[in-house]
Amino acid sequence: MDSVTETYQAFKGLHGNRLLEMRDLIFAAADATNTAPLTETLKWGQPAYLPAKRAGTTVRLGADAEHPAMFVHCQTDLVSRYRVLFPTEFTYSGNRAVRLPASGPYSAAAFQQIAAMALTYHRDKR
Repeated sequence: MDSVTETYQAFKGLHGNRLLEMRDLIFAAADATNTAPLTETLKWGQPAYLPAKRAGTTVRLGADAEHPAMFVHCQTDLVSRYRVLFPTEFTYSGNRAVRLPASGPYSAAAFQQIAAMALTYHRDKR
């Protein structure tokens, strides 16, 4: 078993299930944006996803204030763009985290779109 798998197993209850759903949506976004294959590794003890060809920025999954969350590099403008596009679909923490509900429905399509925006961040700026 690798360290990423062990990290997911360490997440408790619904967080682990929700984070695995988020992981699947990140991989779907990579396929849809031609930024696959993703490199899956650990950064700061959290599962991290690096797009191929330096097309975008790394995204990490973890928990923020007891919510499953996706983290992006704090020096990008991604979270401010997410806030404009999806003001009510998610909650946000500063300029680095998108929080999802720990349980219940959420917009998987919106989440896949924000993941795609991160995975293509540098490519779209060119």
